[in-house]
Amino acid sequence: MIELVRLQKLAQEHGTPLFVVDHDEIRRSYRTFLSHLPRVQAYFAVKANPDPAIVRTLFREGASFDVASLPEFMIVHENIKDMPAKERQDWIWDKIIYGNPVKTPATLEKLDEYKPLVTFDNHDEIQKIKEHAPHAGLALRLRVPNTGAMVELSSKFGAAPGEAVDLILEADRVGLVVEGLSFHVGSQTNNFGNYVQALSICANVFEEAQSRGYTKMNLIDIGGGFPVPYDATVKPFQELAMIISSELDRLFPKDVQVLAEPGRFLVASSSYVVAEVIGTAVRDGKRCYYINDGVYQTYSGIIFDHCHYPVKAFTAGPTQISAVFGPTCDALDTISTAENLPELHRGDLVYSDLIGAYSNASSTYFNGFPPAKVVHINM
Repeated sequence: MIELVRLQKLAQEHGTPLFVVDHDEIRRSYRTFLSHLPRVQAYFAVKANPDPAIVRTLFREGASFDVASLPEFMIVHENIKDMPAKERQDWIWDKIIYGNPVKTPATLEKLDEYKPLVTFDNHDEIQKIKEHAPHAGLALRLRVPNTGAMVELSSKFGAAPGEAVDLILEADRVGLVVEGLSFHVGSQTNNFGNYVQALSICANVFEEAQSRGYTKMNLIDIGGGFPVPYDATVKPFQELAMIISSELDRLFPKDVQVLAEPGRFLVASSSYVVAEVIGTAVRDGKRCYYINDGVYQTYSGIIFDHCHYPVKAFTAGPTQISAVFGPTCDALDTISTAENLPELHRGDLVYSDLIGAYSNASSTYFNGFPPAKVVHINM
């Protein structure tokens, strides 16, 4: 955790809005994940925060990577470029999964030389992969329950369990190798039963595939969704890890490789944003503060991630319910209408923590306001 005095000094040194990334916290989160899920290899979901410095830190820690676009693939590729070319290609083959079930032909053609592991969930994708990336290994994405997730991911992707083995056998018939199964229970999942149901579905698909003569699968990708303690209602990760470990040991032999795609869990707690109050008003009896960061910049997760980031003051004093708005001229640029804040004045600084995932990754230049400056510490 970064001391508030240091946050203020960084803001004075670099200006605001300022996005501060603590790499010691990233390393701590990664090691926590491994310590509680020792059977699982962590593939960092790059989309959560594709900053190259974060990729480099996790690479040095031993992480693998889940990418969902060619630019994300190239971020990883470029940030391991110090490795010899042959070793780099072998590392990419073994340590990157392309987790987007629908890919363009051009992307597949670029990826094919690396013999990547890619996901799929439909007949058309099988034909596309066969034509444009025949050297790829495949993982079938299954549709599983997303009940209670902050962001559900089952309506857009995932094959129905009842059609899973038919798709596996079709891929096998055209000469592709389905190495295993993948699923995603939804982002920021506080319903741990989703994992129990998803792993049971995978075990049933494994059993059916073997009964129908397909024995090449030895991989389970349990996706992401691992919760971050944004508030007291979030159950501890350790509790989820015990459930997952127990189910994995109960349902799958030790030689089945298990990987996961933590994104939010690895980076959310690493980052802070510091902003400045650029205007104040009283509207209908409520204090209103306008700051120089908003939902088109670092607070984009309010819109795209359905997440709330409390705005906090560096100063103490009596508080009252206040509204906080971003700098653009769009009424959508509302950070909160119910923050408990002391009286603030133009020029005062405010901050939010736990904002490292799905935040500055979606920043725009709307209205000409640039994203927050990024500063890395403890690298």
